[in-house]
Amino acid sequence: MDTAPASDAALVEALFRIIAEHGWRGVTPGRLAAESGIASSELVRRFPSRLGLLRVFADTVMDQVAQGTLPGQGGTPRDRLFDVLMRGLDALAPYRPGMKRFMRELWTDGVLFGAMAPLFQASMERMLDLAEIDSGGIRGRLRAAGLTVVWLRAVNVWSGDDSEELGPTMAALDRALERAEQAARSFGLADGDLAPPPEAPAGARTPD
Repeated sequence: MDTAPASDAALVEALFRIIAEHGWRGVTPGRLAAESGIASSELVRRFPSRLGLLRVFADTVMDQVAQGTLPGQGGTPRDRLFDVLMRGLDALAPYRPGMKRFMRELWTDGVLFGAMAPLFQASMERMLDLAEIDSGGIRGRLRAAGLTVVWLRAVNVWSGDDSEELGPTMAALDRALERAEQAARSFGLADGDLAPPPEAPAGARTPD
């Protein structure tokens, strides 16, 4: 029987405490067992590869984003996507020290980056779905690939943003979405579905 969801939460928290202190290459079954309280034999059985831990992490973050998403929330697709991505960053907050180190290593480890690519793709397809933007077919996969670039830029700024309101992060995300929209239109992928609104809807989260 798989570990219960509550244990998954403890596992993810333990994972990023270890990454913060020892880096990705320092993640071992022994350290994970000591930090999470899950037996090392169970960890080895369930995760023969460390990448499986990152799949659990990605699912944990995306489940949290989904819980805060209301269908038919209105606004333009770009508004909805901005909101979904910001809630994704909010979901990363408990793992911030580990995420900062993980992002530094990601940019310098081509093997790790390549292994993460399918996880990024799947997560961004789900982000599009939550924002009620079509993620199906070739066009949807290309949208998700472009959104991965947006997400990585946003996370990179977020990891060094110590402001309470995350103004620099929101501004960087807005700029990245703007560039992605221009690129999508150039390749005929947008169809206006990321067109900026004339003004932000009441109550929407907007960049400074």
